[in-house]
Amino acid sequence: MMRRMALIETEEAARRLARAIASDLSLYNEDKIKKGIEEDNLFSNLAEEIEEGRALYKSRVSADLYHRNFYDRALVDILIKSKGHVKSKVW
Repeated sequence: MMRRMALIETEEAARRLARAIASDLSLYNEDKIKKGIEEDNLFSNLAEEIEEGRALYKSRVSADLYHRNFYDRALVDILIKSKGHVKSKVW
């Protein structure tokens, strides 16, 4: 019998989980991210991976924390801000 993990109830832990998931996305999808930034279609290019990460995040945090958009902010910080060196028509 599998035990369910307790839901994350603190803002700090929720932010940490969001950043960890976004970091994994960045680590395992570097080429797709670079291409998505270059072609200005990052979110459609990574839609499946992003939604998989979102589902994991949602399953682990309380509803109140989920609706505070920590996951989306982590995606912007880690997938976009850290890739400022990638040539893009957006910047």
